[in-house]
Amino acid sequence: MTEPLRRRFTSALGVFALVALVATACSAGDPEPPPPTSTTQPASSSESPGGPESPAAGNGIFDDSVLFGQSAAFSGPAQELGRNMRLGIEAAFAEANRDGGVHGRRLDLVSLDDAYEPEAAVTNTQQLIESDGVFALIGEVGTPTSRSATPVAASEQVPFIAPFTGAAFLRDPDWTNIINLRASYYQETEEIVARVIADRGIERIAVMFQDDSFGRAGYRGVLQALDLREMEPVAIGLYPRNTTAVRTALLDLQQGDPEAVVLVGAYQPVASLIKWARYLGEDWIFVTISFVGSNALAEELGPVGDGVFVTQVVPFPTDDSLPVVASYLDALEAHDPAAVPGFVSLEGYLAGRMAIAGLERCGRDLTRTCFLGQILRGEPVDIDGFQLSFAGGNQGSDAVFLTVIRDGRYVPTDSM
Repeated sequence: MTEPLRRRFTSALGVFALVALVATACSAGDPEPPPPTSTTQPASSSESPGGPESPAAGNGIFDDSVLFGQSAAFSGPAQELGRNMRLGIEAAFAEANRDGGVHGRRLDLVSLDDAYEPEAAVTNTQQLIESDGVFALIGEVGTPTSRSATPVAASEQVPFIAPFTGAAFLRDPDWTNIINLRASYYQETEEIVARVIADRGIERIAVMFQDDSFGRAGYRGVLQALDLREMEPVAIGLYPRNTTAVRTALLDLQQGDPEAVVLVGAYQPVASLIKWARYLGEDWIFVTISFVGSNALAEELGPVGDGVFVTQVVPFPTDDSLPVVASYLDALEAHDPAAVPGFVSLEGYLAGRMAIAGLERCGRDLTRTCFLGQILRGEPVDIDGFQLSFAGGNQGSDAVFLTVIRDGRYVPTDSM
């Protein structure tokens, strides 16, 4: 790009930079709320699966079925995440249902669209619990939506299973009803910073994040990883949730002259920033975390996606040498032959299988108390070789995998 054109672009973005600074000042002090204290503790694995609830109590447990609920984004910029989480959960449930269900009960899922908006997530969660009478919530998508929905679920001690977020507040031991499947954002960002420094020798690292609780969770992870190495980000950019308004963030990043940029956002705004940066001739290394929605990101980027790194929290979704992936591929093909395998739907499948494991352990005398106890206090959950252990808290997996886009497709890699 010629220098006059670059100057005109920079000038045009100047007004937006002031807006971004004001937004940052207004939102910087938004703390995570402490989780509520519950007097109801999960049953240990040695206790009787019975408890204060019974199938007649209207907790989503019926003679021939168990009803699960999901509030997630099925419209808006994060819609592919919700759709694929639902796809994976449904594939796991359909697999169990073809074999007669779990202890004679069919598994059903009702999903409501919150468009990745916290207010809608609260309304949906209340409807799912109070009107639909679900047994448990599963596959919530996002930090801000989970942050709003969790107090509602906790007040009724409804299991909150496998939210699609690595936010730290969900891993607080005071929660007694939350079951996390995936590694945390702190673990993903630690892997990113470690690899950028060790593999590329880069020290000028910037970060762009979504201006909400999700973005700040990832941002804090980057800061923590850099602080361990006595480093600071050379530039910071941010953008509003559910928008692709990233050009102000790009201008802010340019001021720091970074060599690598860590991106914490949904696939559409992340793709938009990468496209703009490459159009302007920036040769930064881009790395983003799993929430981005990998398949959707690669499709959105097209040919400019080559060399973009993404951390993942589940195995490579087409590596059928792994028994768990082979099971996932078979279940996905049987449920929806047209579906394209991906990291998000694989995570949804694992969430469904984890829920099934809890149901199996409780037998016919199913209660929420038993279910939570059998997962959080019971033996590790083995999903065809993919191990989940909750001995250290309410998170089952610490695994983080590195992938890179090559020729429009993801490939696993051990280094950058």
